[in-house]
Amino acid sequence: MSPNGTPGTSGTPDASRTPGTSDAPPTVVAVLGLGEAGGAIAGDLARAGAGVRAYDPADVTVPDGVTATGSEAEAVAGAQLVLSVNSASAADGALRAGAPAVAGGAVWADLNTASPGAKRALAATAAEHGVTFADVAIMAPVPGRGLRVPMLACGEGAGTVARLLTPYGASVDLVEGEAGTAAERKLLRSVFFKGMAAAVVEALAAGRAAGCEEWLRENIAGELSRADAATVDRLVSGSRRHAVRRTSEMAAATEMLTALGVEPAVSSASRDLLARLAAAGE
Repeated sequence: MSPNGTPGTSGTPDASRTPGTSDAPPTVVAVLGLGEAGGAIAGDLARAGAGVRAYDPADVTVPDGVTATGSEAEAVAGAQLVLSVNSASAADGALRAGAPAVAGGAVWADLNTASPGAKRALAATAAEHGVTFADVAIMAPVPGRGLRVPMLACGEGAGTVARLLTPYGASVDLVEGEAGTAAERKLLRSVFFKGMAAAVVEALAAGRAAGCEEWLRENIAGELSRADAATVDRLVSGSRRHAVRRTSEMAAATEMLTALGVEPAVSSASRDLLARLAAAGE
């Protein structure tokens, strides 16, 4: 449903909606941080008809339809929803600077990638200022998706985040639990996905040094294309069942990479993990 109660197009922002053309005014959203993610989200919201106010301390390009402001406090004044999309290191400072100006009933949503503990600390700071907080985890790269990027939300204000953003084309799934729960799920996924990416980068560097990078690239692509739910079980059970043999295999791989002049960061970590599994008899 659109903000004025009429059916809307699911999954993509509706650029035909214009603020002020319906009985209900558009949702006013403050976006703090206009980097790659924040800029794309702010621009999509504006094109979909939301009223968007933004602040970024850097000299950045402001998307069409977005109102630039001079501070966090100025950006959040009058907003029903605040999206903090700056960085984990700047999140606390932005919250403390903007919280005093947040309107009653508005929600401060932190979209930065941070630890669960950091999200809980932000929620506590928000509570000290009487501001409702939501922990929102962005679950895929924003470029190419913008506001349609999958998001997980938890915490006191999660429901409001979904209610306000979904009509503009956002994809927000709710997760039960306190602030930090969404961040926890994102980072658990990152252990796998970023770890796999690091392994691929290291393997291809070694393949390049050995003169067979393209062969290895095709081999990796083939393995990934054949992966399914059963692959996860095989990876786990095989690592436990063959831990001793695979420890030796990865020790050899570590030695080879060193000889090739490639730092075996992932390979040596894999060797050590397998050795622990072997020692534990798992």
